[in-house]
Amino acid sequence: MSFNDNIPKLKPYKRSVSIIGVGATPFVRVLDDREVYGLTEGEFFGYAALEAMRDAGIDGSDVDFFVHGQAGPGWISNFGTANIHVANWLGMKGKGSMHQSEACATGYVALETAVDYVASGTYDVVLSGCIDMPYSIAYPTRVLTKRRFGTDAIFHETLCSTVTRDYNLFTRGVLPFSSESWLDAYFKENNLDAETIDKVMTNMAINCRRAAAINPLGLFDTNFDDLAEEYGMDSAEEYLHSKYNPLIGKYMRACHFEQRCDGAAAVVVCPTEMAHKYTDHPVEVLGIGHSCIEYSTPLLEKLATANAYKQVRELTGLTGADMDLFLTNDFFMQSEMLAAEECEYLPKNKGWEYMMEGRAAFDGDRPVQPHGGRCQYGHGSSASGLHDLYETVRQMRGEQGETQVKNPVNYAMIRGFGGGQNVLCTILKNNG
Repeated sequence: MSFNDNIPKLKPYKRSVSIIGVGATPFVRVLDDREVYGLTEGEFFGYAALEAMRDAGIDGSDVDFFVHGQAGPGWISNFGTANIHVANWLGMKGKGSMHQSEACATGYVALETAVDYVASGTYDVVLSGCIDMPYSIAYPTRVLTKRRFGTDAIFHETLCSTVTRDYNLFTRGVLPFSSESWLDAYFKENNLDAETIDKVMTNMAINCRRAAAINPLGLFDTNFDDLAEEYGMDSAEEYLHSKYNPLIGKYMRACHFEQRCDGAAAVVVCPTEMAHKYTDHPVEVLGIGHSCIEYSTPLLEKLATANAYKQVRELTGLTGADMDLFLTNDFFMQSEMLAAEECEYLPKNKGWEYMMEGRAAFDGDRPVQPHGGRCQYGHGSSASGLHDLYETVRQMRGEQGETQVKNPVNYAMIRGFGGGQNVLCTILKNNG
């Protein structure tokens, strides 16, 4: 029996749900940035949530329920019930709320949870947000304004906590050399050599950094050509093959792995029938497929992506080819290409050509990751999924300025992945 035979078919929502507001903080590193040094999780969450409510033309009194997400409240903040720490920042003291945590898939589950509350008829207006500060983590017993650097040693312990440890410890999918299994299988299937892999990955990095450097919310404001010039090199390609970008796996270099940072994002949803009361540009959530496969399964990311995509494709009757935009969790940068092709947004066995030719760049004809992705724009754990949603909604509205994609975005797909087990595929429709 294949994994696809074991997943349920999605049922239509009892009532349609639309996004009416989005908000996001810049991705920053609190310990390295004087402008934000000393800010806490509550303040970051409040920043994003208040912006999402302003975007929807509402305030806390209009919200019926709020959802709080954080990938690792125990190791980042020493929180037990993280949602309780932010209510006062939102004007929602006394209202119902819940906390959810699904590692780096938390932001995608944040939307799914809010949509389910509204679709069921339980609430009309729900705010859902995520905050994480994996770069600038709290001390266990000190005030939250006093923070420390989230070292790789601490981070690795956290990654291991997401892996089944009953009798042994699998790290398949956690470390770069393991995450390359899907990439390796893809290039073998297409009879491509290591030199081609390197060229594809280099082009992807250059195009993603080009987008991220001009995004006002991104972590970095310099592209690889600038860095090459700074270090006396002739080109971005030379810089990306220098000691400043070492190999960390068989194919992956340092720039092909996530850049951890601190930030938050939020979304407000309501019934579609009420959406135009709040906004002239609602975005309808047509469906969300969801699949979990644990770490010890080979090619788990590929299998779970196929499962989640199959669910939402069968529910909506839409395929990736019908989409105008594709975003995905890419803390392993090759996931941009692999997931886009698995979800049929890019043609079968042709994704690598689209990456080589720049067709998947923000100014190409099949844009993927127009904000630059986890490896160049930044990765704020749970917040990243809602940053993807923020980017997608604003692209659908035509509000992204220098990185606005060429063609109108009527349909978009977001493929979320996190924690080594959760994959979600969301299809959005522009009703503006």
